[in-house]
Amino acid sequence: MTNSIRALISVSDKTGVVEFARALEKLGAEIVSTGGTATALRDAGIEVQDVSEITGFPEIMDGRVKTLHPLVHGGLLGRGEQDSDVMAEHGINQVDVLAVNLYPFESTVAKPDCSFTDAIENIDIGGPTMIRSASKNHAHVTVVVDPADYESVADELAANNGSVSDTTRRKLATKAFAHTSTYDAAIWAYLQKQGGGQNDFPERLPVGLTLKETLRYGENPHQSAALYTSSGSSPGALVTAEQLQGKPLSFNNISDADAALGCARSLDAPGCVIVKHANPCGVALDADAEQAYRKAYACDPTSAFGGIIAFNSPVSAAAAQAIVDNQFVEVVVAPSFDSDALEAFAPKVNVRVLACGEQDAASAGSPVLQQVEGGMLVQDKDVACVSRDDLEVVTERQPTEQEITDALLAWKIVRFVKSNAIVYGKDNATLGIGAGQMSRIMSAEIAGQKAAEAELDLDGAAMASDAFFPFRDGIDIAAKFGIKVVIQPGGSKRDEEVIAAANEYDMAMMFTKIRHFRH
Repeated sequence: MTNSIRALISVSDKTGVVEFARALEKLGAEIVSTGGTATALRDAGIEVQDVSEITGFPEIMDGRVKTLHPLVHGGLLGRGEQDSDVMAEHGINQVDVLAVNLYPFESTVAKPDCSFTDAIENIDIGGPTMIRSASKNHAHVTVVVDPADYESVADELAANNGSVSDTTRRKLATKAFAHTSTYDAAIWAYLQKQGGGQNDFPERLPVGLTLKETLRYGENPHQSAALYTSSGSSPGALVTAEQLQGKPLSFNNISDADAALGCARSLDAPGCVIVKHANPCGVALDADAEQAYRKAYACDPTSAFGGIIAFNSPVSAAAAQAIVDNQFVEVVVAPSFDSDALEAFAPKVNVRVLACGEQDAASAGSPVLQQVEGGMLVQDKDVACVSRDDLEVVTERQPTEQEITDALLAWKIVRFVKSNAIVYGKDNATLGIGAGQMSRIMSAEIAGQKAAEAELDLDGAAMASDAFFPFRDGIDIAAKFGIKVVIQPGGSKRDEEVIAAANEYDMAMMFTKIRHFRH
């Protein structure tokens, strides 16, 4: 004989709930429910008792208050024999199974026309309260917040005379607390965006992450990995992109594609960025996506092999075919793809093609989180830009308008290159990039070597440095390659020495007074 089961079911997401309730009913369970869930179960022919019948109190305030009652929470928090006398005295019946999921807050606030009032009304109160009560009391209550768990819970109840093991109940309770904590984090993130934050770095920083997918492995095959989305993920982010074709994304694909997309979005359109190991190896602008790609590829064809390509405008068939003809590519990401562009990629079945859509302007300045042992570093995203008016010319020779244009593009790109970073560029394209070296002079040398390998002429090009030059040696190297204009933050105690070197070579030099370290 199956032990008597009492189940309270109140769900916003009704996926699988009828089947779950029917399985409980077959076990002789008494089912209590609320509002729309009760209606859905009755429509399916399942006998249901309304919560209001238990509490003797109607649902009020448009459903805002329906389960916040001692006869409900006493049943969820009752500890068997320990509380049996007080429960009997007050007519409280034990709840054995709670199935609850919450108002769809995140999907509601993601709608473009969502008002603040709509958002607030979709903050669930009774649901999280019941979940937390049942989870605290998981020694006596089985709490289910995920429809994916309905079948296994029903099977275990059926196989074990109406009971669930301690291990299963604890596992489900842990999952339930994660459910409510990420829900609260999503609400916090929304209110913070609406101006509810008291300061830029609050005393407590909720981070709600939801598993999107388990990855084959991490940076290396011996490392396990997964992709999570954060609370309030905005449209246009890489993690919300639609994969149109190709193999599943790897850990490194995702990391590199995110870096490529960030760089591409900083450029005027149409622009193309090719990234290898998180660093741009070719960046260009042109009249259309195809020509922008060809110029970006020309910067470093060797490094482009097996790279990630990002565009900031729709990808045409001509651009897609140029990629297919030129190189092996892991990922191509863009706001959208023309239908004939997808046809061009189709024969390359392993190429991952991602349509990310347009970025939500509100998410462009989201804070950056970096985990360290035992904690988290949090900072504003580096979105600092400079214009012609911000530049300070510090040399005897004034830069030409074309040199200023070349320098500003190189300056945009150097922000996305790992420090120490040097970018050489001219005519809306990079010509050589030196990244991630322990000395700035080596980055300058490597950038020149890259240009030479690609047979690109650096004569008259611009040089951008993400931080100041501590010595004149970087300028000596630039002069060797034919660089005619330098853009850098300035601020070294040897600035005068560096400026004097530029004057010796008849270079123009401009200070931005902004540093762009990227670690």
